[in-house]
Amino acid sequence: MRVRNNVFYSLFLILADLFVLAIAFLIAYVLRVRLDARPLIEQIAAKDYLLTFLSIAPFWIITLAALGLYDRNIRNKRASETMKLFVGSFIGILLVLGYEFLSGENVFPARLVAVYAFIASFVLLVLSRFIIHTVRGVLFRNGVGAHRLLVIGTGDTATDIVEQLSQTSKSGYHISAIAGPKSLIPKGLDIAHYNSVQRALDSIKHLHITAIIQTDLFEDDSKNQAILRAAQTKHIDYNFIPGKSEFYSGKNTVDLFLGYPMISVSQTALIGWGEVVKRIFDLIVTIPLLIILSPFLVILWILQKIFNPGPAMYKSARLSRYSEKFTLLKFRSMNPKYGKRDAADEFRSMGRDDLALEYDLHRKVKNDPRITGFGKFLRDSSLDELPQLFNVLKGDLSLVGPRPILPQEMKLTRGRGALLHSVKSGVTGLWQVSGRSDLSFEQRIELESYYAQNWSFWLDVKILFKTLWVVIKKDGAK
Repeated sequence: MRVRNNVFYSLFLILADLFVLAIAFLIAYVLRVRLDARPLIEQIAAKDYLLTFLSIAPFWIITLAALGLYDRNIRNKRASETMKLFVGSFIGILLVLGYEFLSGENVFPARLVAVYAFIASFVLLVLSRFIIHTVRGVLFRNGVGAHRLLVIGTGDTATDIVEQLSQTSKSGYHISAIAGPKSLIPKGLDIAHYNSVQRALDSIKHLHITAIIQTDLFEDDSKNQAILRAAQTKHIDYNFIPGKSEFYSGKNTVDLFLGYPMISVSQTALIGWGEVVKRIFDLIVTIPLLIILSPFLVILWILQKIFNPGPAMYKSARLSRYSEKFTLLKFRSMNPKYGKRDAADEFRSMGRDDLALEYDLHRKVKNDPRITGFGKFLRDSSLDELPQLFNVLKGDLSLVGPRPILPQEMKLTRGRGALLHSVKSGVTGLWQVSGRSDLSFEQRIELESYYAQNWSFWLDVKILFKTLWVVIKKDGAK
């Protein structure tokens, strides 16, 4: 039932998108042709204009599908979806313009119609999706279309799943029961509890269960077989989620090996073509930025010499992919006599044991006495980070990735350094845009490990946009 519901939902989205795209093109035509008295490139009848759109519309829908906008996923990420709709709208207009160029026929009566069509398409697609998702959430909240779930597990993974799926309007799941220790049930959730797996399975019909999620394999294999058999005989969904994230994070492939299905687990999804695309994207963004910013960088270098005497640049040995050392470039923000030893040692030599303790915990301090007046301005505005674009150009860094850590911090990663360094470090990253400045070093490692395991091109784009926002607002993690 769940798969069927999701298929119907995807089909409904396709039909809705076709409808709003047609409306967007009609609005663009009316605004420029009917309401604007200026001369047109060519007189094109509304009927011919819309027929041409309808002939190209399937390719537009295929483009939106390729962007993952019709994936059968209950849980929607609105920010990512909006960004994809923007890209899809832009590519769709390019498809129409491409058709116009190849056919030699004018599709748009005036160039401004294309601009109006792009804006209207994006706005109406976002508005349509918002309305559809809102209505869907209301239906879920009232039990319509939501999947009644039985969670079977004994560890923290089961608790985490229940907590994350507990908001039915967003998740599309109604947590009906859990089979496992009662302590795993989050406070405030009124759901059925079973100490016995068999009792839970016997209650499937009574509780109208439509899906099972199991998070642990029992030593007694008969229990595992009973769970799977119960799902099969009652024709409900069965899902198994390994309790250890290391076994399913990153990029997994399933192949046949000696007649057996074999799951290959990679540390990160950033392998193969993903790595190539990320490097190309870095260069496409970095080279124009360096050209545009070069006069500004020269001005900052001169201001450094005037207001912050000493070397303009701060060079620091850091670790990036495969824990390889490289020299990180930044505009120097500290007094030149500092920055040569571990910060905690420098604070202790200054008689500031309190700052040394703060640095040992967070690997940063809020009020660093080593920073000069002009250096504070550079840090507050994040301008001290700009020279790292040269590190990106060289290939030492990526625009987005885990923070490049100091060699002495490797021992603090609690064995997760290999995972952290399965990808290149970045100028910005997930923890910098988390909106929290009170994260401990360990919490930052958790966020950056998540990035390494769950990388996607869209995650990079999202982090870059968030970076611009937090720099403007000055509320990002520092």
